[in-house]
Amino acid sequence: MTHGDEQPGDHVESVGARPAAPTAAAESPTRLVPAGGAPPGAPALASGGRPDTPSVTSGPARRSRRRWPLWTALALVLVLLACGVPGALLLGLVPGVAGRPAAGSSDDPVARRLAERMTTQLDRQAAALLAGDQAGFLAAAEPAARPALTRRYAALRALRVTVWRPEVDGVPAKVDGRPGEWQLTVTVGYCFVAPDCTPSRVAIGTRWRIVGEEPRLLTVEESRAEPAGARPWEVSDLAVAVGKRTLVATTPALRAKLPGLLAQAEAAAEVADRYAVAGTPPDRYLVFYAGRTEWQRWYGGGRPKWTAGYAVGVGGGHHDVVLNAPIITPNGIDDLLRHELTHAASLPDRGYSDRSTWWLVEGLAEYAGADGRPVARYDGLAEVRKLVRGGWNGRLDSLAPADDAADERVGGAYGVGYLAVRHLVDRYGEQRMLDFFRAVVHERRSLDEAAEQVFGDPWSALHDDCVAYLRSVAGG
Repeated sequence: MTHGDEQPGDHVESVGARPAAPTAAAESPTRLVPAGGAPPGAPALASGGRPDTPSVTSGPARRSRRRWPLWTALALVLVLLACGVPGALLLGLVPGVAGRPAAGSSDDPVARRLAERMTTQLDRQAAALLAGDQAGFLAAAEPAARPALTRRYAALRALRVTVWRPEVDGVPAKVDGRPGEWQLTVTVGYCFVAPDCTPSRVAIGTRWRIVGEEPRLLTVEESRAEPAGARPWEVSDLAVAVGKRTLVATTPALRAKLPGLLAQAEAAAEVADRYAVAGTPPDRYLVFYAGRTEWQRWYGGGRPKWTAGYAVGVGGGHHDVVLNAPIITPNGIDDLLRHELTHAASLPDRGYSDRSTWWLVEGLAEYAGADGRPVARYDGLAEVRKLVRGGWNGRLDSLAPADDAADERVGGAYGVGYLAVRHLVDRYGEQRMLDFFRAVVHERRSLDEAAEQVFGDPWSALHDDCVAYLRSVAGG
C-alpha cells in the first residue's frame, strides 16, 4: 500500500491503504534469543553482531506509544528510485551543495591524486566491513567521525551485508572556508544476505581532512537523494531477524517484536512471490518496523497521516518496505504485509508514473492481501459503499486519494481497486489478469491496447463492467 500526491510523469508513485477496524494494542512478551545463539529452528536475531553470530542487544532507541484511533488507516507508499542515483538528485549532502554532487576539476592534478587515495581508503574500508573487521573499517576515520561510523558498521553487519562497492564520483572539491578539507560524493552498491543480488545503490556525501599526504574521513553524511532519503542503516541502531525469504529490522527498543514479525513476513512472502509478474520474485524482502521517531526520519519521512506502511524503490530491482509501528493493529498486520510485499514483488524497478492506473496497482496488492477470502468478507465493503453512494464519478482512473483524504475515502478507494481486480480475475483468471498488469505497469501500454491484447475485449466495455460489478457488490 502506498500513497503520494505526485502527478503523472513524476518519479514518485502512490499506492495507498484501507482503514482497519480498531482493536486493543496487544503487548505480548516474547522470549529473546540469548547472545550465544538461537535454539534449533529459531530465527537468527542480530543487533550489530557478525552475521554468523546471532544476537540481540539493547540500544539507545526509545519506544514510543500512542492511543489507537477509531479507524486506523493501513497504507503503503511506493516510491520510484532507479538502479542508479543520479548526482542531480543529491540534496544537502555537504555545505554549499544543492542538487549536485560535490566535485572538483578533473584537470586539477592534486584533486586527481586525492581521488585515488580516497578510493584506496574506501576500498580498504569496504573490505574490512565485509570481513567483520571493525577496527579496519574505522581506520581511515578521524576520531570525531568514529561514533557515527561505528553505528553504521554495526547496522550493516546486523543486516548481513554481502556486497559493499564504493565508487568515487569525479574528484574531490575544496570546502570553502575550511583549509585542508575536501568533499566528495561516493556512490555505493550494496546487498544484504544474498551474495549474488543486483546491488541497490545510494549516493553519500563525504568530507575529508588531509593529514600529511593521507586523506582522513571527517564526516559521512546520510543520503538525501530524492525521493528515497536516508536508509535506516545510515541513521539508526538496528536489531534484525533473518528468515528464508525475508529480513525484518527494527530499533533495539522494539526487538521483542521481531520473532512474530518475521513469522508473519515469511508467510506474506509466500503469497507475494506469486505476484512477481516479471517472472522472478525478489531475492529477499526487506521490512523495516519503524517507531514514531524513525517513521519521521527513515526514507525522508513526510508520509500522509493515514499511511501505515510503504514500499520505496532503492535500485537493483529492490523495494524496501517500512511499517508504521505505532498505528498498526495486531489483526491488520498480516493483510498489510501481504499487500506491501506484493508491491515489492509486482512493481518494476522504475515504479510507475500514471496515477490513472493507481486502481490497478493497489487493486492487485489488495487482492493479494485478501488472500483468497470471499468478497463478502472483505473488510472495506462499508467504505466502498459510502464512496460509490457519495459522489464518486464512476471512473477507475480518478480513484487515487489525496494526502489529506479522510480515512473512509482512502478505504473506499482501495476497496474499489480490489473489487475491480477481483472481477477481472473471476472473469479471465488470475494469470491473464497478471498479464494485463504487466502490459500496463511494466510495458507501459495503454489500458485500451493491453485489454485488447490480453483479454480480447475493449477496455471501455470492461471498465463499465467492473464498475457495474463493484456497485452491485457494494449495493450502490
